[in-house]
Amino acid sequence: MSVSIAGKVAAITGAASGIGLECARVLIEEGAKVVLIDRAEDRLAACCAELGANAFPLAVDLLKPAEVSAMLPKILALAGGLDIFHANAGAYVGGEVVEGNPDEWDRMLNLNINAAFRSVHAVLPHMVAQKSGDIIFTSSIAGIVPVVWEPIYTASKFAVQAFVHTTRRQVAKHGVRVGAVAPGPVVTALLDDWPKAKMEEALASGSLMQPREVAESVLFMLTRPRNVTIRDLVILPNAVDL
Repeated sequence: MSVSIAGKVAAITGAASGIGLECARVLIEEGAKVVLIDRAEDRLAACCAELGANAFPLAVDLLKPAEVSAMLPKILALAGGLDIFHANAGAYVGGEVVEGNPDEWDRMLNLNINAAFRSVHAVLPHMVAQKSGDIIFTSSIAGIVPVVWEPIYTASKFAVQAFVHTTRRQVAKHGVRVGAVAPGPVVTALLDDWPKAKMEEALASGSLMQPREVAESVLFMLTRPRNVTIRDLVILPNAVDL
């Protein structure tokens, strides 16, 4: 049995493209209002113009802690509430550790871990106070099965999984659900860093998914009865052998 999200308010980080944008689209189609959060103001404006009156742009640089801490009142002012928060923004770095750039690692780790955790910290008191809410993370299959090609990215997603599992247990008593969608490779800008040969092989083998497939999985998580939590939802292309 599905529970409607019509009339709910969601906020999604990294919402100006890829999985975040498609999740916003799907939730709006289901009757929700969505605050799209991203640092790209021009893209946000264009996305919200396309999505219609239930889409609200909020420009935030997630790597600036003061801006993250100030998100909640802005979300409430734009949309009148907050029922669903989707920590979706992230970055990708793959490759051999011995050849890696630790400065690039730092930026990715800050976005995938610190900024994600800070953003949840900013909105969670509101959900605890209202005794209801959903926190969703965009994790990765790399947070469940270590991927040898991407050790630093894998480490960041293992951290996300640990945060999801422990925070869920802390806030369940307040009526707040916490879960993670863990997709395999998805056609988004994150794959721009993939080696050309790896991308060509993935496209040829059918081992990439589209953002819509992930968004529909997120919708499934959100529409379960309130006594049920989808803690981890793994979604993979059939061609991925994991």
